[in-house]
Amino acid sequence: MRNRHNIISFIWTILTVLVLFPAVSCKKTYTPKPRAYFRIDLPEKAYRQYSTECPFTFEYPVYGEIVEYTGKDAEPCWNNIEFSQFKGKIHLTYKPVNENLADYIEDIRMLAYKHIIKADDIIDKPFYYPDRHVYGILYDIRGNTASSVSFFATDSLHNFLSGSLYFGVPPNIDSIAPVLEFLKEDILHLIETLKWK
Repeated sequence: MRNRHNIISFIWTILTVLVLFPAVSCKKTYTPKPRAYFRIDLPEKAYRQYSTECPFTFEYPVYGEIVEYTGKDAEPCWNNIEFSQFKGKIHLTYKPVNENLADYIEDIRMLAYKHIIKADDIIDKPFYYPDRHVYGILYDIRGNTASSVSFFATDSLHNFLSGSLYFGVPPNIDSIAPVLEFLKEDILHLIETLKWK
């Protein structure tokens, strides 16, 4: 009888080991992978001249396409510089100055500061090119906002040009950061080459 009890005990021990051992030894451990974004190949910088019947001219990137803005509120010389490969655009608006410069400047300032709720910071960067009579402010809007860059340029007497950079994707600064920095350089180049006719 004792022998039989030992055999049954031995069999249970073997069965227990056979059942539990694979579960313990083959247990897979999963390590979560960090969040990643697709690699974006940025084109080489190159520019071409924009010159039409509008009272200004500037250089814009060859990888951008100027498309006339046709919204219901469109006015002459309103355009978008579209970057289809980045799902982004710079919306440009032009207005002639007629003793209303302060109103135009305040409109752009309010447009930029409308993002203060979601912005981490808004940095005003004035620019002056007295040889070309180009003066203005670039608003560098940091954080997950609808527009990351806005600016205006004026000659103080006759012309007022403003622009804002938008992306057609949900605002996530981590994913758009490389493209944002890339296009910021193009906006600065546009401003640096802006001339009034």
